Amino acid sequence: MSVTPADLRFMFLRGLGLVRRGWTSLRARGWRATWDRTRAQFKRATPLPPSQLYLPDAAPFAPFALATSDAPVASLVIPVFDQFAHTLACLRALAAHPPATPFEVIVVDDGSRDETIDALPRIGGVRYHRRSSNGGFIAASNDGAALARGEYLVFLNNDTVPQPGWLEAMLGTFADEPGTGLVGAQLLYPDGRLQEAGGVVFADGSGWNYGKFESPDDPRFAYLRDCDYASGAAIAIPRTLFVALGGFDTRYAPAYYEDTDLAFAVRAAGQRVVYQPAARVIHVEGGTAGTDTQVGMKAYQVRNRETFAAHRADALAAHLPADAVPTPAQLHRRQRQVLIIDAMAPRPDHDSGSLRLVNLMRLLRQEGAHVVFLPADVKRQDPYTTQLQRMGVECWHAPHAARPARWLREHGARFDAVMVSRHYVASEFLPLLREYAPQARLIFDTVDLHYLRERRGAAVSGDAALARAAERTRALELGVIAACDATLVVSEVERDLLRTDAPSARVEILSNLHRIAGPGRSFIDRKDLVFVGGFRHPPNVDAVLWFVREAFPRIRERLPDVRFHCIGSHTPPEITALAAVPGVLVHGHVADIDPYMDGCRIAIAPLRYGAGVKGKVNLSMAHGQPVVATPCAVEGMHLRDGQDVLVGDTADAFADAVIKLYRDEALWTSLARNGLDSVAAHFSLDAARETVRRVFLDRSAP
Repeated sequence: MSVTPADLRFMFLRGLGLVRRGWTSLRARGWRATWDRTRAQFKRATPLPPSQLYLPDAAPFAPFALATSDAPVASLVIPVFDQFAHTLACLRALAAHPPATPFEVIVVDDGSRDETIDALPRIGGVRYHRRSSNGGFIAASNDGAALARGEYLVFLNNDTVPQPGWLEAMLGTFADEPGTGLVGAQLLYPDGRLQEAGGVVFADGSGWNYGKFESPDDPRFAYLRDCDYASGAAIAIPRTLFVALGGFDTRYAPAYYEDTDLAFAVRAAGQRVVYQPAARVIHVEGGTAGTDTQVGMKAYQVRNRETFAAHRADALAAHLPADAVPTPAQLHRRQRQVLIIDAMAPRPDHDSGSLRLVNLMRLLRQEGAHVVFLPADVKRQDPYTTQLQRMGVECWHAPHAARPARWLREHGARFDAVMVSRHYVASEFLPLLREYAPQARLIFDTVDLHYLRERRGAAVSGDAALARAAERTRALELGVIAACDATLVVSEVERDLLRTDAPSARVEILSNLHRIAGPGRSFIDRKDLVFVGGFRHPPNVDAVLWFVREAFPRIRERLPDVRFHCIGSHTPPEITALAAVPGVLVHGHVADIDPYMDGCRIAIAPLRYGAGVKGKVNLSMAHGQPVVATPCAVEGMHLRDGQDVLVGDTADAFADAVIKLYRDEALWTSLARNGLDSVAAHFSLDAARETVRRVFLDRSAP
């Protein structure tokens, strides 16, 4: 294909624009920041594969319709000026993958001269508003906002292609992240590279598209976080807040810096500006205004930067200098930064230890800390890694953190506190942490005291080899405790044991952490029994076998229709075989256990040995589901037999307790109510808040 004069002109103008922007960057940011930005532009980042991106076919226009609502929750405002091909692609994307949230689309025509005028009125579901004259992006956007009926305004550039699920992710942020006033999307180039992961504003008013040209899956850019601003190409804001702030500030007319100033206004009003990576939107950067800041509409970007810098001078004084190269450490410099290391990504739907860890991270974030998670196996495990990122946890994994030693050498200096879970993980990481994060408070999370659990298991089985192994574990665990600044246990029983075994250690109780689900269904609307517990944990295998063989036959004699639901991952053959017993249903792993928590009348905890606090007991009580347990299962849980829980120490006593509770509605109702109160008092996030502040966040503590 021959090169035309138009091609040559395009390449010349693009090259000239690059030279101009490079020179401007050198003057504003210095050589280091400019070099890093240039290197990023030409770096071979790993883009999203085409299979993960939706781009509509560039077919000739034909009328179609959007599934909009007359009672919208979200009002999508799309200002347009010519460039009908871009507008058509945006609207086709909304038609092909309509949001589940009721929405309306308001297209504000800012004086177009192309086929926009004739075509847009032929697209069903679009509220088409044509301005009498061209006023620029700010005027068109404010006009669209004035026409909106939804609770939320969502501003979209016409050169965007929203990806499936984008709107739900944006609007869900307002509910999930308290105090959020503005949400920005993750912007992608059509080739799958990252365009912006929330913007950074420097002290001189200049901006940085954080993550530009990088991989969208890079851990630095894949987690929810507060940002300085979000590009107006795709942002959401409550309509009442937008109106209260006066809309986009007309001092920046016709365009540029109005979105940056809006973010500063939102913060000045006491609200947060949040980047949501789950809301992906393709943006053809410069598709409307070009990219050369010396000519045309784009020239207003340079002028308005000076206007913005003068207007927001007080707020900008605390921002990074223009020669800084933004990193996660710098972006979170005003927060306590906490690193958490565990064997693997927590799976809260599999085990109570994972649920406790996830809720601890949630609690740390509520207290203003920035949380970073590094799995010892350095594996990304979805959906669990993604779930943490959507919570706002910075999650590292291979290939970005393939070698923990190298990663800690680069990142260790940023952390105020580091928590390592499980003694076998801590023993590997402690030397690295002392070398690369000497300033950090080292916290050892036992999860439960492994040597106590192993001792009890050996006693139940009478196995001398297991008893010797337990003593070896004790030596390892106590060695880690001695090397750390603080140790977390989950019960008073374990704390009292360490007062003898490790008298000089600082030991704090951080028990199971649960969010209260509420009372759920009534006694009459529930039936059957349920057990929940992962079967990689040997005490759970022993407990279910003992219950089905020793207690369940007596229960079935008196309650012949009752069924026992056995739920837990990694089911071994001996547990699977129990499905042959009449009334026993072995479900294995169940992703959503809420129907069993809300539908089964009684939860059982027939543990004969173990250590720590039993999450299965807390989980049921948090759903208003009474529990029948063994003494071991309720150890250290502040529970009273007959008031909060029923306890049976033999098979017959256990069966009798189940039968009594199953038939007695008044007793059941009392235990359900008292169980909820007990979880709130001892095992909720609020109950642990002071301990978390003292151990992780108190700058004065040793």
